[in-house]
Amino acid sequence: MIEIIEAKSKRQLNVFAKFPTKLYKDNKFYVPSFLDDDRKMKNTKVNHAAEGCLVKCFLAYKDKKVVGRIAGIILPANRGEFNIKKIRFSRIDFIEDIEVLKALLNAVIEFGKENGCEYIHGPWGFNDTDREGMLTKGFDQVSTYATAYSFPYYHEMIESLGFEKQSEWIEHDFSISDREIKHPRVLKKIKECGFRDVAEICSLKTIIKDYGDKFFECYNRAYTQLDGFFPIEGEVKKNVLSQFATIINPDFFSLIEDTKKGKIVAFGVGIPNISSVLIKSRGRMIRSIPGLLKTIKHPKDIELALIAVDPDYQMSGAHVLVIERFKESYFKHKIGKFSIDPILTSNLSMLNTWKHFNVVETKRRQTYIKKI
Repeated sequence: MIEIIEAKSKRQLNVFAKFPTKLYKDNKFYVPSFLDDDRKMKNTKVNHAAEGCLVKCFLAYKDKKVVGRIAGIILPANRGEFNIKKIRFSRIDFIEDIEVLKALLNAVIEFGKENGCEYIHGPWGFNDTDREGMLTKGFDQVSTYATAYSFPYYHEMIESLGFEKQSEWIEHDFSISDREIKHPRVLKKIKECGFRDVAEICSLKTIIKDYGDKFFECYNRAYTQLDGFFPIEGEVKKNVLSQFATIINPDFFSLIEDTKKGKIVAFGVGIPNISSVLIKSRGRMIRSIPGLLKTIKHPKDIELALIAVDPDYQMSGAHVLVIERFKESYFKHKIGKFSIDPILTSNLSMLNTWKHFNVVETKRRQTYIKKI
């Protein structure tokens, strides 16, 4: 018999956070998140993205052993969900037992029904900087910091329970062989139009202080049409800025400004691939610090976490400045490869950005939805 309990106490939330590291202890492709991120996901003093949300964490027990976990998230009405009340499931991990999965999902469904929800969907997080989607391809590839690993039976079982496919993402690796600027005249013309890369002339500290709000204005405009999106505003900005500031190498950050309007119109955020650090530390922040510092200063591979262009500037060529900065840093640091974090299959403009590069599809991930 499967017993479901809500994780409320500090001890229970610690079990909730640590369960995946036990489930995947013999899997070399799994990369843990920082344990504190899951322990404190409901704590609005730490995780500002949870403000205004209804959140519950659940644990599944079988024969007195933990066999699964899941979180349910209901966003505030002002954050959208396309005018249909939905509950998100997140942080889902379970042993290969469909009864365990049923029990976990039912716990979230009941939580949703109690609050008037009509659909359950996921895996979705609090926002687009959270881990999203369930792996459907690339089970033999090491995950990145920003993505969640899952066994093949995850998506097979959830599909067998009548969940329909919702949103899909593709992940790629790519390398650069040509150091020269392919279109120097085009690059020159773009700069003459008044575009500049603020990251080339300002420190990261200055950028956060003077351009932080403009960055999020661009972020919200660029991603507003994407699946499951809602804007990052208010105190949530602090979480995102601290998240990236902790692990970013400034050479792999680009912020394009239209100097004529004083407006940020494009950006790119690359972070050193810290997968090996997280695997070694098993997600413990303190144990990760020495490895993080070394990897940030001397990155071997780069994870391209975010790249976007304001919709009004899609044809301006502003994104070329982002790519050229990353290209220059690629050779400066003798990077082995870039891993491009998930891009929605519906985001054709971004997928087309990379079609001229030597990209290789490595993974796919999917969200699912079901009426309750």
